[in-house]
Amino acid sequence: MKRSLLKGIGAICFLALVPALAASNQSSEYDPVTGEPDCTKCHTQDRRYSIDYTRDETCVECHGPGLSDKYLDMNSRYGAQHATAEMEKYSEKELLVAKADVKKAEKKAASGAPKGMALIPAGDFIMGADDWWPKSQPRHTERLGAFYLDKFEVTNSRYKAFVDATGRSAPTHWAGGKIPQGKENHPVVYVTWADADAFCKWEGKRLPTEVEWEKAARGPEGNTFPWGDKFDKNKGNTPQYGNEDTMPVGSFENGKSYYGIYDMAGNAFEWTENWFKPYPGNSHPDENYGEKYKVLKGGSWYDCTYYKCGISAPAFNRIFFHPMTKNNNFGFRCASGAK
Repeated sequence: MKRSLLKGIGAICFLALVPALAASNQSSEYDPVTGEPDCTKCHTQDRRYSIDYTRDETCVECHGPGLSDKYLDMNSRYGAQHATAEMEKYSEKELLVAKADVKKAEKKAASGAPKGMALIPAGDFIMGADDWWPKSQPRHTERLGAFYLDKFEVTNSRYKAFVDATGRSAPTHWAGGKIPQGKENHPVVYVTWADADAFCKWEGKRLPTEVEWEKAARGPEGNTFPWGDKFDKNKGNTPQYGNEDTMPVGSFENGKSYYGIYDMAGNAFEWTENWFKPYPGNSHPDENYGEKYKVLKGGSWYDCTYYKCGISAPAFNRIFFHPMTKNNNFGFRCASGAK
């Protein structure tokens, strides 16, 4: 059973499709600094979280069989010393250039952004990580043109207007087609990638690309979290916050990103435009790469500690699901181009 479930989601087990099973087994012990669950039985200093448990034979006791019968010794390739030199390649000069890009766009952002959206300026930014899951490697620079991104995840109220106008089916948990009481301003969930794509087009927008989403979350300095590099359970609706459900969008003023965007760590995972494919320079083999699964970003309220999958909130984390998947912690926000 575990094998078939794992095959559908890839390297990190965010199986919100079976929350009842997880709720009865999950731990409430989190590291107060990193937000990680206590996985020190296996993940010691010499066995970092960057090991891909779906392919490492020694991880099956906790995680079940991997995605492939051909296990690889990922520890030797992605061990503790792998990341350090790569992370030091990004100089202070590059960060200053990125900050300059932001300052050039600040005046334009104040007057030109569409209602409810923030301007993300053109320029370079740091994407990916070398000391994380292999599917998020390598850490590298990307250059993007300017674009706009919704400040908030699409809410139930916004989605209701779409349903009413188009006749599209309401999310399955809306009894009688009505928004659950008191959740009008919560992020809409139980939406497929196709639902999200259709909504954004209806509003005259589009889904953000994975690259756009990550830039908006990490800011000019390549932060690990929208607010900085240190995890803080009080800055987002993550499992460590302990709410165990969605919350109204924008609930964490101190957790917004550099560009003023809310809930990019926690609340609901967010669909992006992209298929799950390797980053340039990634030589890690993964049979799930290709045009089969769509990428989601941002973490959610859901606690997957039962599966010992680690913290999901870092902005460079990426998960992948079939585009027709829907569950209680997948939502989205929209983007549009900017001149």
